[in-house]
Amino acid sequence: MDIGIIGAGVTGLAAAYDLTKSGHGVTVYEGRSYAGGLSAGFRDEGWDWDLERFYHHWFASDESLIGLIEDLGARGRLFFRRPTTTLYYQGELYPLDSPVPWLDFLPFPPLHRAVRVLQFTPLSLFERLRAGLVGAYLTVVRDWRSLERVTAHEWMRRTVGERAYNILWRPLLISKFGEEHYRDVNMAWMWARLYKRTASLGYFEGGFQAFVDLLVETVGEQGGTVRLDSPVRGIRPVDGEIPETGAGGIRLALDDGYVDHDAVIATVSPQAMLELAPDLPDPYASKLRRLESMGAVALVLALRHSLSEEHYWINLPKGAEIPFMGLVEHTNYISSEHYGGDHLVYCGDYLPPDHPYLGYDKEELLEIYLPGLERINSDFRREWVRASWMFTETYAQPVPKVSHSDNIPSLSTPIRGLWMANMSQVYPWDRGTNYAVEMGRRVARRVEEKA
Repeated sequence: MDIGIIGAGVTGLAAAYDLTKSGHGVTVYEGRSYAGGLSAGFRDEGWDWDLERFYHHWFASDESLIGLIEDLGARGRLFFRRPTTTLYYQGELYPLDSPVPWLDFLPFPPLHRAVRVLQFTPLSLFERLRAGLVGAYLTVVRDWRSLERVTAHEWMRRTVGERAYNILWRPLLISKFGEEHYRDVNMAWMWARLYKRTASLGYFEGGFQAFVDLLVETVGEQGGTVRLDSPVRGIRPVDGEIPETGAGGIRLALDDGYVDHDAVIATVSPQAMLELAPDLPDPYASKLRRLESMGAVALVLALRHSLSEEHYWINLPKGAEIPFMGLVEHTNYISSEHYGGDHLVYCGDYLPPDHPYLGYDKEELLEIYLPGLERINSDFRREWVRASWMFTETYAQPVPKVSHSDNIPSLSTPIRGLWMANMSQVYPWDRGTNYAVEMGRRVARRVEEKA
């Protein structure tokens, strides 16, 4: 088959890898000047490794991602460490992954979570026991279907108690989904985060961009083509109608003309899919319209001094005190020697796609965010900032509401030969590189089965 793939993010590249390996002709179209999507990186002068535009790591449970790296013959470039994850509460930092020497000897891993919650002293002992046991319970639940029928807001308040919910879980939900959505997110999403999370976090030598570049290189070696700076402007059936039978054919509109493929996989957002493919009929198009998502902004700072000394990931209660939801000091996880001695910090936030911050320049956002850094370290001064970068995405975090599985569109669209694969379809799992790989390989199998 001659197959076109729209988007050179990890989903599109994983699909291209499997399809070219099977002997199909594949062309990947990417509108940007780089491959990788949300996993893409950048490099400053004096750095040996690329840094991700948006903070990234992998979990030890990310089987699809690890499997692809092994297929690429690069398992030796993947490594795992156990950095410190921390919660900010009332001006204090509380590490939630502090070493517990005897913990690894517990025969029942779900108890590890319960023990770690016991370290969070702002909660009473009873509240800590209750919250820890609920977390342990969620790690052994296998069937998440009943959990998607209730919101995380309702379920967690009832099980862990009002105070523990307000301190531990409500800030997380608000940070990810905002005041407008946090009460609507279903409990299956929360279950998936707890179920798959591991204390050991993985990274790739050279950064995520090195992993992406290896994928691009291998796709090329297997006969595929990755075209950067090649935005797709439209998707139509070759004959202008929706074929009833046969494999069909799909025509892509490019800036320099048209190109036809036997099949096309679009890895774009649901909103972009609606704009590119106006021939999509209801109810498929209606499902796309119902899917909601959050955008993301990341302000990346290269500092002359460490901001937090040991804390890698700090969960923050976004508000007047600190105006962003997460602070990640990347070089408390990956050595600063790979980045010319810079101490690299992300100030990250999820925002509605139309939020004004997504249209700010970095200097405007820097003025808003800098006071929050002083809350983390009273010694921090603006002079610590050697350089800064700002990155935004309008489609970054799908919003899974109650009974979300009923709203997920299928990989195959009603237009023969046209497929869609994006982060809104990985549910109940949260968006991430592992599920981008799984989604890409799954849609590749489906395309081959229909060939």
